[in-house]
Amino acid sequence: MTRYTVKQLADLARISIRTLHHYDDIGLLKPAWLGHNGYRYYEPPQLYRLQQVLMYREFGLGLEAIKAILDAPGFDVASALRQHRRRLVERLEQQQALIDVIDATLARLDGETNMPDKSLYQWPSPQKQAEYEAWRVERYGPDMRARIAQSRTAADAVDGKAAAAAMAELQSVEDDLAARFASGIAPGDTALADVLDRHRTWFGRRWNRECPPRAYAGLADLYLDHPDFVARFEAIAPGFAPWLSAAMKAHAARADAAARMD
Repeated sequence: MTRYTVKQLADLARISIRTLHHYDDIGLLKPAWLGHNGYRYYEPPQLYRLQQVLMYREFGLGLEAIKAILDAPGFDVASALRQHRRRLVERLEQQQALIDVIDATLARLDGETNMPDKSLYQWPSPQKQAEYEAWRVERYGPDMRARIAQSRTAADAVDGKAAAAAMAELQSVEDDLAARFASGIAPGDTALADVLDRHRTWFGRRWNRECPPRAYAGLADLYLDHPDFVARFEAIAPGFAPWLSAAMKAHAARADAAARMD
């Protein structure tokens, strides 16, 4: 069996020895065993776990959240790798759509194409967005058109850097929620209040209006009604979609009850 000292593993993973010592100290990555000389030795299971730690770090998760995920009952390396792959493929598809827009814009600047003005801003899938908006109107009624228009107006007023920062913030919130799901927290637990407050506040800014409890509960229903949302959240972790919806509805109910008491 292949076995590595702490220095050998640090060199292999391109991280510092101090980092491995820190991971050991906080229980994130314990060595397979300690030698009589006090040296740490690592074997394949630790190599796979370290790979997961470094991958989740790439996705922006903190060490505490990563530990909760890796230590959750039923965690499986192969399943986690498949999840990482799905997320990366999704990112690549989004990036490819942006590349297509950039190429088309450059061609327009060079006089090689008559690219319509509206196509300067259409990614990753304008057709998909239109289909989704039509589905929302059909599902929730004509009043939804005004809400969609209001959200679009708010989005149009945001510049590219701000929009990217907003999406990065949403990704951070969703990653935090996924970590808490993986740790086994029940969807109705008040320990989720802080991250769900961030989640609800994000949508209020996105919609350019307050996100009241009833609207937040409606969004929770939407996450289970629309197959694209279900697929996206289930790609993060099996069972995450219904858990997230239940957590949002429980949070909305508490917020509504608190508002009634004021």
